Order: sequence, then structure tokens, then C-alpha cells
Amino acid sequence: MKLGREFLSFAVVGAIGFVVDVTVLYLAAPLLGWYGARVLSFLAAATATWALNRRYTFSARSANASVLREYLGYLVTMLGGAVVNYGAYVLVLHWFTGPWAPAAGVALGSCAGLVVNFLSARYLVFRAK
Repeated sequence: MKLGREFLSFAVVGAIGFVVDVTVLYLAAPLLGWYGARVLSFLAAATATWALNRRYTFSARSANASVLREYLGYLVTMLGGAVVNYGAYVLVLHWFTGPWAPAAGVALGSCAGLVVNFLSARYLVFRAK
């Protein structure tokens, strides 16, 4: 089933995006704080997942647009999942403390936004040719 393969690939790419997200978050937090760093880490992860999803998950599909337009469209459509993701992140930071709390917030947020982001990417950005 093509939909199942795409979802699995999207989830694997999302796991890679999670690593990018957490790495940038912990590197940028001393300069930007946990909330400002989260914005930067989201943008880094979204850029990485766009490139990987474009190359692997949705390689048989096309946005029928320029690469820049596709990238910007991807960022805009990921905002729905980002709102859910960031909300979960903030809640975790408010409810829990410890060095693991920011990573747990990113993980919970990523899971919460997964389905929204997959459907947005598949049907709005990487449309069938």
C-alpha cells in the first residue's frame, strides 16, 4: 500500500528531524532561551524534513512549483502541526523539570503533529503528478 509506505517513510524522516530539532534546541538554548531556541530548532528540523521527504517519501509526487515555492509551501503547511507541536512542548516545560524535559517536549510535540503534518505534506505540498 503506497499510503502506508509513505506514512512510514514520513515517520522515519520525522525521527531524523527530531534529532536535528533536539540538537539545535540544546545548542541554541544558552543564547536564545528554551522558547526562542525552539523556534530556531523547528525551522532547522522543518528544512531537514522537507529535503528528505522531497527526496525519499514523496519523490514520485510533485508540487508543480519551483523548489523555493515548494519549500515555502511546506513551511506554511507545517505550521498547523507546529502549533500542536509547540503547544505540547510548552505544556511539558510547564509541568516537568529536569534536563530531559525539553527533549520530552519535542518528542511529545512531534508525535502530536505527525498526522497533521503528513496529511498536509501529502495532499497540499507534494501532490500527485
